[in-house]
This record gives sequence, C-alpha cells and structure tokens, in this order.
Amino acid sequence: MAKIIAVDDSMADLKLEESILIGAGHQVSLCINGDGVEALIAAEQPDLILLDVVMPQRNGYEILRKLRREESSKGIPVCIISSKDQPTDIEWGKRQGASDYLPKPYTADGLLAMVARLTAKE
Repeated sequence: MAKIIAVDDSMADLKLEESILIGAGHQVSLCINGDGVEALIAAEQPDLILLDVVMPQRNGYEILRKLRREESSKGIPVCIISSKDQPTDIEWGKRQGASDYLPKPYTADGLLAMVARLTAKE
C-alpha cells in the first residue's frame, strides 16, 4: 500500500482522510497548515501528497510550486483536495503542477480511487 502525506489546516479534514486511508491499508502522515511539510517529505519519501489549497500561512499552490522546483519532490504525485471546486480552480491547480484535483466534499470511494490511480505502479 501507499505511503501518503496529507496537508490541511483543518484537523477534522486530516483525520477524515487518515481514517479512510488507514482503513484501506495505507500509511499516512499528517501535516497541519503545511508547517514543515518539506522536511516531512524529505524524511518520509511518500508515494503521494494530498494538499489543501486554502491555509493560513502558505496556500497549497505556493507549497506545490516549491515541491515541483525541488529535485527530491518534483516526481511525487500531488493531489489537491479543496473546497475550491470551480473548473477554473481545478485548471489552475493542474497548471501549478497538481497530478489530480479532488473537490470537497468527496466520498471515501472517490478518495480511494484517486489514490489508487496516482500510486499505481507501472
């Protein structure tokens, strides 16, 4: 199963993601507000990063652009999970380097299908 880092400013959202993913056998690390996410990624070397957009210190787009510039993280799939669900939001997220975009609210099946798609080994 996959090693996943979830980044969000809502502990409730993080715990929901964690419960769904652990229930499916994935290993999950949580990062509140994106604080220290780069160090966590370097230490964990995850298979997938789940990233919220609207956070108080740095938004998800800023974090995503930085991850895409870093050699150690540019190849890791990143899925934005956000309440910003307009077509322009989704297009903007993908232009910033997101591998996929999952609008909130999502279903457990939707989350697990996206994780399976992004972590499938060739």
